[in-house]
Amino acid sequence: MNWTATREGVTIALDALRGNKVRAFLTILGVVIGVTTVVTMAAAVGGLRSSVLDQIQRIGPNNFIVQRFDGGGIHVDDGSGKPPWWDKPQISMAEVEQLRRLPTVRSVSTSVTTNADVRAGAQSISGVAVFGRSRHWTDYQAGDFTEGHNFLASDEAAAEPVVVISKELARSLFAGAPAVGRRVRANGAEFVVVGVYAMADNIFTQAQKNFAFMPTTTAVKRLKVKSDFMNLLVVPAPGVTQERAIDDVTTTFRTMRGLKPMEENNFAITKQQEIADQFNKLTGIFFLVLVVLAGVGLIVGGVGVVGIMMISVTERTREIGVRKALGATPREILWQFLVESMTVTMLGGGIGMAIAWLFALLVRSLTPIPAAVPLWAVLASLLTAAISGIGFGLYPANKAARLDPVEALRYE
Repeated sequence: MNWTATREGVTIALDALRGNKVRAFLTILGVVIGVTTVVTMAAAVGGLRSSVLDQIQRIGPNNFIVQRFDGGGIHVDDGSGKPPWWDKPQISMAEVEQLRRLPTVRSVSTSVTTNADVRAGAQSISGVAVFGRSRHWTDYQAGDFTEGHNFLASDEAAAEPVVVISKELARSLFAGAPAVGRRVRANGAEFVVVGVYAMADNIFTQAQKNFAFMPTTTAVKRLKVKSDFMNLLVVPAPGVTQERAIDDVTTTFRTMRGLKPMEENNFAITKQQEIADQFNKLTGIFFLVLVVLAGVGLIVGGVGVVGIMMISVTERTREIGVRKALGATPREILWQFLVESMTVTMLGGGIGMAIAWLFALLVRSLTPIPAAVPLWAVLASLLTAAISGIGFGLYPANKAARLDPVEALRYE
């Protein structure tokens, strides 16, 4: 590699860009847009993915959920008009109690969900996420009590009107004053606060900060929450693998439901890793679409590079003739113009990365997504810019290298 020719090519390219700023801006605009889009989305998607995986790690990668049916799968309408859960029986409390007796299971918590408007005195918060859970829900939900305690087994058995609220909800309702013992109303029903719970930080708790937990029996009785789609949050016993716990849970369900060996399960089990895999697939498709759109921007920028390089070859035809007359080889001419082309595209790539970095900071500060520009995105952007510079600059560079020196010297 001729470092003198490389340095000279970079200098000439920068001088050309400074000499015609409008043309230079239009030339690199497509490259800037393409690189900015890819790097910004890589930062956002990467931050979102790390947050989801961190949440799964906090919950416990071995924990799993038992559901009435697989709500995350693809369901094809068979023409009967029946929903996919039509032939799936509801999860019964008898099945829950049987699972709790398994030696491979540490705890099983029932789970139903609804939203409610919560009021305390003159303060009212709408859209509060209310979870009906068994008393073992803290085994599954990462966090700590900052005030009070969890509801008791007796509260659950008698469907007592007790509730545990999130730290943020307590702050909003009681302005920092002690919350335990205070009364709140959820959709008109009155409850006594027995505890305040600080959820472990993650993207979901940052997006939705107002939570309330109460016994499942209380939610069903006093908030009229339907238990048709009650889920089970299962935590394996210490030292027990997820696979073994799932095998025991599956065997228990199949036995209690009288399923024959060849019959399919009429329930669903979802692993934490499956949730992460589904999320990765969704973000992967989304990112692929954005890469295609960014590629369009790079193509537009590449067309601009071809145009500016062809103009450069025309303007410097006599110069090329002089250099060839002094002994410059076609290969040296070709390399010089390729360096100029790569300089233009990599400059656009650098500007795009700088803008993307600012966007990532903006996303990080204004949203719960911990966006950060990954190193692979930086390297990939530079490499893509360099390759596009070579690809789109090859035709003008080849044309310059093939110029006849005699004809070039005569060019006016």
